[in-house]
Amino acid sequence: MNVSKMIAPHIKGVAPSGIRKYFDLINEMKDAISLGIGEPDFVTPWRIREEGIYSLEKGFTHYSTNAGYIELRQEICNYMERRFNLKYAAEKDVLVTVGGSEAIDLAIRAIVSKGDEVIIPEPSFVAYKGCTLFAGAVPVPIELKAENQFRLRREDLERAVTDKTKIIIIAYPNNPTGAIMEYDDYLEIVDFLKDKDIMIISDELYAEMTYVDKHVSIAIFDEMKDRTIVVNGFSKAYA
Repeated sequence: MNVSKMIAPHIKGVAPSGIRKYFDLINEMKDAISLGIGEPDFVTPWRIREEGIYSLEKGFTHYSTNAGYIELRQEICNYMERRFNLKYAAEKDVLVTVGGSEAIDLAIRAIVSKGDEVIIPEPSFVAYKGCTLFAGAVPVPIELKAENQFRLRREDLERAVTDKTKIIIIAYPNNPTGAIMEYDDYLEIVDFLKDKDIMIISDELYAEMTYVDKHVSIAIFDEMKDRTIVVNGFSKAYA
């Protein structure tokens, strides 16, 4: 049997990750400084590692609920409110996944149908396009401009949004440019989107790596909160 014929056509268009290719190469070299994959240069703090070890010793190793342990979800809510002034209910608003990439994949699959469009500002994390193609949707790239400090602008969306647009992916602090969006940067974007039936996936994995002003999420705006899926996690801030 020709197994390659069994692969869905839209999956064949998904290229292997170039970042991972170089990540594998760099691991074979000695004394090399990697500027590729987004990973802190410190090890996970001992307090976190110790608690992980202790949980294994206690036998805390069984299945959780599908959404994740309620205690963890409540602590996530506490963290999001304390750090970013975002208020969520642990019972219905929080889903724990195996990393941010799974969260993005699930969110896209849950929203789009075949032929729908997903707007992806670029440069961007490579998984956005792949997850969009896996879901049978169409990635629509927006080229962010250096003169705008790689920040998303209303005019960018005005040119890209169509009747087929279902999702806009917003990723700030941005990977790979390091750009951030401030409160005022979002005002015109919110005004443009507030009356449109478009969901937002806001990738905020690098939120703790904002060194000038405090991180601002688009979900902070009342008009955006119910339509925004915020993706955050532990790997960037805590290794």
